[in-house]
Amino acid sequence: MSKSYSIRSTKIGNSAGFCLPTEFYLEYPQFANADAWIEVLSPNTAIVRIVPTVGDDDVEDSVMMRLFLDFAMTEALKDNTLQPYTTEMSEAAHQLIEGVQLDNES
Repeated sequence: MSKSYSIRSTKIGNSAGFCLPTEFYLEYPQFANADAWIEVLSPNTAIVRIVPTVGDDDVEDSVMMRLFLDFAMTEALKDNTLQPYTTEMSEAAHQLIEGVQLDNES
């Protein structure tokens, strides 16, 4: 399940930046010292992309995954209709498939 974190704009040296809460780094230590980009989606909306450092063995796989996720995110945000998957949606989906049995496909 995704979790939101409150960030705030602050002055960092001669620049401005965003501070992430310590709780974020405690829950996701792979993002400490990672590179990040911010993409402006509309005048009032931006998305932050943080890319953790990976080992050499994972570089090719991570590049492909990143390309796929970038594509998926672009497609999902095209019509500005992206919405969070809620507990109610999950319950409705479970009700739809309750009692359904699949034939053995093997």
